[in-house]
Amino acid sequence: MTRTKRRQILGYCFILPAVIYMLAMTLKNTHRDFIGFENFKTIFGDSTFWASIGHTFIYTIGCLVIQFGIGFAFALFFAKKFTFSKPIRGFIVISWMLPVTVTALVFKFMLAQDSGIINAILMNLHIIREPIGWLLKGSTAMFGLIMANSWVGIPFNMLLLTTGINNIPGELYEAASIDGASRFQQFKSITVPLLRPTILSALVLGFVLTFKVFDLVYVMTGGGPVDATEVLSTYSYKLSFQLFKFGEGAACANVLFICLLAVALVYLRTISADEEV
Repeated sequence: MTRTKRRQILGYCFILPAVIYMLAMTLKNTHRDFIGFENFKTIFGDSTFWASIGHTFIYTIGCLVIQFGIGFAFALFFAKKFTFSKPIRGFIVISWMLPVTVTALVFKFMLAQDSGIINAILMNLHIIREPIGWLLKGSTAMFGLIMANSWVGIPFNMLLLTTGINNIPGELYEAASIDGASRFQQFKSITVPLLRPTILSALVLGFVLTFKVFDLVYVMTGGGPVDATEVLSTYSYKLSFQLFKFGEGAACANVLFICLLAVALVYLRTISADEEV
């Protein structure tokens, strides 16, 4: 017997107890009746589930618009060579490198009603007269979440788009300039078309990372107040580990998976169509 074969057998021996345990637990529970799609029927009849879907899309679209728009503007700005360009860009990236839970806690304290710096600044500027409970009101809590996630997503979009812009040959802009094309015409006819794969990647990755958010929402609002910021991930967690309705929680998680799968399929179809052209 070779040494490689002996190591493989030894590895199987290490995992054998876990396999036996899993088989024993599975066979023990085989007597349960198969309920089919009852869990899906239950959550589809739940108003909170549909509200969480709406909140998820509102949160995702709001974050994408802000972080992609500002990230694109930063990418165009930092793609130009000037003094301190790289240090400033590196400083901006720090927000993306921080753990999401740290970002959530920072913004939770910043948006606090009595001691938050946001209220202090707005009151000093005489924009508001009294402190606002940003995360305590259903009308403003979602805005606080979008602002916190956008602060993380802007550097991510900036990095992707800056890389794409730097890969565009400078000769194209020189030729367009000689032909009399304005800056806007160059942006419209050169930058945007050549950045299309990068833009699609940034939007799809941003959508996936934002749509499946859990930690940011859970730390800042926990889905409240009164389910005003409940998203699919937090609602699935609540059903499974707070209400102990594991079947319904799993069904909710499957809906989240199907939504992300649909986006991934659309993205792959779009990329395939571009490659065929």
